Amino acid sequence: MKLFRLSFPAALVGAMAVGGCTADVATAPASFQLSASRSVSATDGAPQIAPRSVVVFNGNAPANFESTVSAMGGRVLLNHRIGIAVVSGLDSSSAARLKSTVGAAFVEAQPDFQLIEPAAKTAPELASLDAGVSPLSTSNPAGAILFSRQWNMRAIHADAAWQAGYLGSKEVRVAILDTGIDYMLPDLSGLVDLSHSVSFEPVDDFYTALLFPGRHPSTDLHFHGTNVATQVSSNAWAFAGVTSKTTLMSVKVCSVVGGCHGVIQGILYAIDNGADVINMSLGGWFQKSAYPGEVAAFDRIMNYAKQQGVTVVVAAGNDGDDLDTQKNIAIKDASGNIVDRIHVPSFFATYCDATQVICVSAVRQNDVPASYTNHGRSAIDVAAPGGDSGEWVYALCPQTSLLYGCSAGYYTLGVAGTSQATPHVSGLAALMVQRFGRKPSQIKNAIRQSADDLGQPGNDPYFGAGRINVARAVGLN
Repeated sequence: MKLFRLSFPAALVGAMAVGGCTADVATAPASFQLSASRSVSATDGAPQIAPRSVVVFNGNAPANFESTVSAMGGRVLLNHRIGIAVVSGLDSSSAARLKSTVGAAFVEAQPDFQLIEPAAKTAPELASLDAGVSPLSTSNPAGAILFSRQWNMRAIHADAAWQAGYLGSKEVRVAILDTGIDYMLPDLSGLVDLSHSVSFEPVDDFYTALLFPGRHPSTDLHFHGTNVATQVSSNAWAFAGVTSKTTLMSVKVCSVVGGCHGVIQGILYAIDNGADVINMSLGGWFQKSAYPGEVAAFDRIMNYAKQQGVTVVVAAGNDGDDLDTQKNIAIKDASGNIVDRIHVPSFFATYCDATQVICVSAVRQNDVPASYTNHGRSAIDVAAPGGDSGEWVYALCPQTSLLYGCSAGYYTLGVAGTSQATPHVSGLAALMVQRFGRKPSQIKNAIRQSADDLGQPGNDPYFGAGRINVARAVGLN
């Protein structure tokens, strides 16, 4: 197995975002070293990521909004009917002029958040799997070739639900807002609706077209999105998901070279294009006082999701932060190492502090809280398996990954983090859509009420209402 060597500038880490980079710095990869004889560099034409601003209106954008932005040298990337817009290419002085010219409530530089980096991961391992011989197990996910490794599915009693016939429905769609999905892997083949999948990451689009011609732009050049997607829905060839028939939408909002630039666009796209559930294994934080427009935008977007009948499930984060007291908040260096912990007033945990979401923490085997999981009574709704070193949440490695050379054969990849916990809840939410319809509040209550109550009475800081129980949620004893 050949490891692809990536070389690009380290992102600066500011106090506004955990693992985040400043939003006013254009970024692009310096080079990909694909082999000893070939490299792909930014001079090959990879686009730059221009600074982006979020615009929030009290009502709708005025008719001259787009022409005004263009005259200032910017470009409108999104102009949504709920009064939220995203523009690129404006400096701070232009943003200030835009606000007064079009009568916006806010025009702010958009914080740019990274993926929630795994708390731990193992190197890919070549597996003795033959897609041409081994059958799919969509009717019996426990028959997946490597199901014996999936402590996570047994912990939430998904296997009992499968045995009773609760396998999901192709009529229910879960949007995976992430790094994309390798939709050609046996576990995911036929489950991803490519007609409703999309990429909001132009740098990734460039490398996909260059290195994997013919592939859909939303394919996964990283690994994160594929691992997340597999926990929601899988054909159960190598590994099972919570469901085996739920349809997936690949909405790429994060790039293999760093940064999640398309989150606002991705959420609104998913809401408007048929998603019943949105999975966001993303995160970060900022100060509300510094970014009031961002807070207003996310609250409005999440309220819109609820109004449209869309359930949004988000990851709590992997920094061991106390989301109740806003104390001991992790500060990271450019390599992602925690170098300090501070008190942050007016703290906004993205995206658990947004309205209407289901916020998910992580547990290890035997329902032990993961040491890395963020926590807090006011934030956590439920817990789900996220694992730890040696207690992996498995999926196949994407054959289009530029981080790992997994193209020649099928490789297993074990990951641990709240990113892995979250899609277990999204898979359960998909089953609840079948049961209750598109009713986010009822779905959230059903997931909480059916959870195995663990820890302290009431909403536990680590477990919330408890660790999810798929079998109980679908009505089994």
